[in-house]
Order: sequence, then C-alpha cells, then structure tokens
Amino acid sequence: MTHMKTLLGVALTSTILAGSATADELRMSWWGGDSRHAATQAGLEACGAKHGHTISPEFTGWSGHFEKVVTQVAGGTEADIMQINWPWLPILSADGTGFADMNQLSDTIDLSSWDAAQIDAGTMNGALNGLSVSTTGRLFVFNPGTYAKAGLEVPTTWDELMAAGPVFRDQLGEDFYPFEAAGLDAALIVTLYGTQKTGKPLIDPATNTVLWTKEELVDAIEMYQAMVDAHVIEAWRDRAAAGNVALHENPRWSRGEIAGTYQWDSTYFKVSDPLDEGQEIVYTGILSQDGQQTEGIYRKSSMVFSISANSDNPQAAAEVLNCLLNEPEGVSAMGTARGVPSSSAAKALLSDAGAIAPEQSAAQQLVLDAEGPAIHPFMEHPDVRSAMSDNLELFAYGEIDAETAADDMLYGINEALEDIK
Repeated sequence: MTHMKTLLGVALTSTILAGSATADELRMSWWGGDSRHAATQAGLEACGAKHGHTISPEFTGWSGHFEKVVTQVAGGTEADIMQINWPWLPILSADGTGFADMNQLSDTIDLSSWDAAQIDAGTMNGALNGLSVSTTGRLFVFNPGTYAKAGLEVPTTWDELMAAGPVFRDQLGEDFYPFEAAGLDAALIVTLYGTQKTGKPLIDPATNTVLWTKEELVDAIEMYQAMVDAHVIEAWRDRAAAGNVALHENPRWSRGEIAGTYQWDSTYFKVSDPLDEGQEIVYTGILSQDGQQTEGIYRKSSMVFSISANSDNPQAAAEVLNCLLNEPEGVSAMGTARGVPSSSAAKALLSDAGAIAPEQSAAQQLVLDAEGPAIHPFMEHPDVRSAMSDNLELFAYGEIDAETAADDMLYGINEALEDIK
C-alpha cells in the first residue's frame, strides 16, 4: 500500500509539473457570452503569435465566476491574466497585493492610453491592480416624439422633468409618463440627485466612509417620492403589479408611453431595438438642478484586466495584455465585444476602421465629457445595492418613512464597508 501511495504521489507530481506554465505558456480567464468568447480567443491567438506565447483560454458564463476567482486567488491558482469585475478589486485586493502592480510593468504596457481617472479607478493602495477594458456611465434617455406629442421639448433640468409629469397626464393620459425609475434605477436616481446637490459621492473611495449626512440622504429619498407625486414616474407598487418586467421587455416603453429613463450608455441598442416603428430615443447629458455642486456622472469601469500576483511570467502576461488592449492585432480581434474600449489607442483603431457604431461613440463621449466625483467600487457591492434598493422599496410602499429608510440604508452600507476598513 505504501508503495502504491508513493507511485500515486509521483504520478500526480509529474502531471502537475507537466501542466504548469513555462516561460511562454500563459492562462487567461474571463466570463461572457459566445461573441465575447470568440473575440477573446481570436485576440489571444493573434497576440500569442505576435509575441511568441501560448495562452490557454478559461471562459465561463457570469454565474459562479466570482466564486471561482475568489477560490483561485485564495489558493494561488488563478490565471496569469484575468477579466475582473471592477467592484471585486477591494474585495480581492484591499491592500493592493492581491494582483500584480502594473505600474511595475509600464515598460511593456503603454499606460498613456488611459487617463488619470481610469488609472485611479483601478488602483488599490497605490498599486495598479486593474486596467479598465471599457468605461460606462449612466445617462438620461428620452423619447422626443412622445415629448413632442405633449407639446414639450426634451428636458435638460430636473425642474423641466418635474413639470412634464402633469402635462403628460393632462395631454396624453394617465398611462403616459415622462420618465421611469424602479429598483436599481430608482436607487441610482436618488444617488445622482444627492450627489449633484451635495457635491459628494455617497461613499468616499479614499477613506471608505459614507460622506452624506442622514439629512442629505433623506432629502434625496424624498425627491423620489416627489417624482411619483408629480406623475413623473409610475409608483413602484404599480410597476410591480404590472409584472415588473425589464424596460427593454416592456411594451409601454416600445410604444412610447414611457418616454424617459436613466441607463448605461452601453445599453443603447438594448433599449432602442425593441422600439415600435416610428419611435426613437436620444441619449442626453445629465439633467441639472439649481445650485448643484457637480454634474454627478456615475462613471465606472465596466470591467478590468488584471495580472496575477503569482504569475511565473508577468512580463509575458503584460505583453499579451498590452496587445489585447493597445495593439492592432489584439484590438481588431476583440472589437467591441466588451463595449467601446477605454484605451484611447484601441478606440482610435476601431473608430478608424468604422467598427464603433456612431450612437455608441456619441453616448460614450457624453459619459467621458461629464464631470463628477469618483465612484467607490462598493456602490456595486450586493449588500450596498440591497441596502439602497430594498429600503427605497419599503419607503415607496409606505411601510417606512424617509428617516427610517435613510437610517437603514446607512447601517447596511457601513456594515458592508467594515470588510475593507
């Protein structure tokens, strides 16, 4: 039996050694759908051929990918190059050591393709742990045809939007609304309104603390109720009673009865494709309010590429990563499978090739040109999102008042932040 164990141990060791990466053998992991899988594998083949490396692809769907990465990073078995969801950075690398510091690889990776804000967003405790693959932000979207039927121009201010509610009801009927916000969209509208008014992000990325006072949060929550009262948005209860379907699946959106929303710039075709013939939408800038301290754009990396802190060949990984994000071979293969690229080099290459739809390009330019404080990755944390959306829903249903909702939101957010303090 002892002899058998020894043979088994030797066999396993040989297998592990045979499968371990040599100097030019790398692994890359990501999640996505079929189009992203195909584009990324093509990019890896092109970049591997250019730089003399072999890269094994490891791809899955979204479900379970976070748990897989957490397990791998904890055991030091992660891929050399990884697609990482931006909000995971403080979870996996709060002190900056969870991934390689790409500042140390700047001779290989051309970091000048990213602006300072994008670099900062991927930096943990001074270490550049993630390079933004694509940048996305929330913009206002309106149906100008429906507004015209109500005798109105598309709004540019909160006051104009609020004034549109009664006009829609009187001119078009009870079923017509100038805007919509429920669930996460409602929570983000509350966040935007408060950020504009106070000039502060809800959570400070520098200190991992909540910056708003309870009174400031109460004021933003009450703005949501004011929108319901003014027939600007459908009440949460009514939206739920109608099935709570996603906007792009809602026939009232397709028909133009709902004439406005607040969406990621990257979802242009998702929300425009279902429109009935004759209906159209336009992305606009951020609505302004009197006395605002900031536009308050909610802009973030949709995902980042990271290099393993345990990679046997970080230099080779850096060559492949730079090729995928900056060099013609990788950029042309990857295309817009992850949205409009953050890299200025990639964006220029794809634009020149006519590979970026004008609508996508125009919407992202609005996002990039807008101003606002940096967003904390934990704004995307499930516990923070639940604290915001669940308590806003209870408030919307009249089960708690604004003060209680604010208290419970702050408690939930601070509890989540304790993990990284």
